[in-house]
Amino acid sequence: MERDIQITGGKGTGVQATLRERLREMFLVNKLSGKTGLFLLLALSLAFGALVIFNGIVAAALILVILIGPLVVYSIVVFPAFGITVLLVMAYLLFYIMRFGVNFPMGTLMDGIQALLILGFFISQRKRQDWSIIKGPVSTMILVWILYNLIQVANPTAESRLAWVYTIRSVAVVMLMYFVFMFQIRTIWLIRFLLRMWLTLAAIAALYAFKQEYIGFSPAEEAYLYSDPGIADLLFISGHWRKFSILSDPVAFSYNMVVASLISITMLTYVKKTWQKVLHGWLIVIFFMAMLFSGTRGAYVLIPAALVLFVILRLNRQVLIASGIGALFIIFLIFVPTTNSNIVRFQTAFKPNEDISFQARKNNQKRIKPYILSHPMGGGLGAVGVWGQRFAPNSYLASFPPDSGYVRVAVELGWIGLFLFCMLMFLILRQGVNNYYTIRNPELKTYCMAMLMIVFAYNIGNYPQEALVQFPSNIYFYLAVALINVTKRLDKEEQARIRLT
Repeated sequence: MERDIQITGGKGTGVQATLRERLREMFLVNKLSGKTGLFLLLALSLAFGALVIFNGIVAAALILVILIGPLVVYSIVVFPAFGITVLLVMAYLLFYIMRFGVNFPMGTLMDGIQALLILGFFISQRKRQDWSIIKGPVSTMILVWILYNLIQVANPTAESRLAWVYTIRSVAVVMLMYFVFMFQIRTIWLIRFLLRMWLTLAAIAALYAFKQEYIGFSPAEEAYLYSDPGIADLLFISGHWRKFSILSDPVAFSYNMVVASLISITMLTYVKKTWQKVLHGWLIVIFFMAMLFSGTRGAYVLIPAALVLFVILRLNRQVLIASGIGALFIIFLIFVPTTNSNIVRFQTAFKPNEDISFQARKNNQKRIKPYILSHPMGGGLGAVGVWGQRFAPNSYLASFPPDSGYVRVAVELGWIGLFLFCMLMFLILRQGVNNYYTIRNPELKTYCMAMLMIVFAYNIGNYPQEALVQFPSNIYFYLAVALINVTKRLDKEEQARIRLT
């Protein structure tokens, strides 16, 4: 009787439902569960196997994309925690996957994941409107910075508009992730999970650097190292290869080892169990040694510099003792006689006047200073580096090596852009200090301190190198900025619940 009612129901919905059930029973149950289904599965297996045999890993990757791609896309949009996890993991593994010979624009894939997260953000806003994330000095300044980069397309001194097109996505889209993180990270559990995943990925990268140091490079890595004489000029120093692990280059690798060390250093002040303290202690040692393998002198000064901020903000007897021990260890490394090339290079980082490359950077900055002062909006986004050489090879800036994130901003975006960028970083650091002193929850307070130290370290590291332009640093930097404010918001919500009870 119920079936008759459905069939004669309004607008034919019952008929459509019954038809779907019959088609499902005909094809999915009766056909695919029998010999026909087994034959189709066998045929598909043979076809997929043949594709992998004749086309290698590219075919395997394509098959995986076809099979699980739609499900992953749906999950990224609908389940933000899953999408954020995918983005952070891919940011770490991006270049390692590329070394397998995957002929696919992985940068476009990362853009796609970020676009899906932004789409999920707007869909979530329809269900739970909360535009408070765009309020506050940091959010406002990020929007101003994005707008300034967008209007650079009309910069009259820019040599190429295509360079702007290729560069803006690495500026505007990545910075929009700050708002996604701010809106979608809503529990302490998720923060805890993301930080554990961060440390796990960093530990994998560190251990892989140990493999490169003591066992050697893989065939794919050796092919890359010898593919261009210019690579050897940068990575082969004093008869020793600088290590880059699973990341793009030694600079990105070393900076990520620094920030992972800072997380573990901060966690030592919070965790209570002995095994947790031992674990973080060992992680610090592993991260520090892996950082030395990179041969990046700009990274060596970041941990001591960040620890100065740590001591200032958490001034107590235990911190002073631990910091004193750490300072003595660093002083010992700086002055100890050694023939170890990694330690020798570490020592030169604290003697910049004896470093030829440091002097070369100073001379380049002196040379470009008149150009910066005479071009308030700079030479245009993407004017220096790879895109400048590709789209305006004969321009004055195309061959200029910035060797510094701040210098790049000043050259491409002018002294106006440099002022806006420095203002943004100042507001982030000020917000972090204020939040740290006002957060009451000890766990959230610890996480806020860790993120503040990371932002501080990246800002210092952005002077000798370009610290914020490469994966995964660019993504994780804005995660740290967002967590500075997320921890404060979660603490406010917790205190409000306590008052109500």
